[in-house]
Amino acid sequence: MTYNITTPKFTGRNVPLTEIAQATGKSAQYLRIGLQRGILKFGFAFKNDGSSEYSYYCPDKKVWEELGYFSDKITTGTDGD
Repeated sequence: MTYNITTPKFTGRNVPLTEIAQATGKSAQYLRIGLQRGILKFGFAFKNDGSSEYSYYCPDKKVWEELGYFSDKITTGTDGD
């Protein structure tokens, strides 16, 4: 028996949290807090020393592995992604 498994063509694109929120039905704020606390595993939350602001990196492959969501569209994040 032979299986033909096709995976998306990953580029390392940083998937904006607003896009993930729309795909999952959760708010972007919910996703931000989950990433900050290390509860959600589809991306990373970074906080620079002396800053109260976070930056987020959600690579397309990790989002697909953890959530099953993939899109090859190019978007620009405006929510600190």
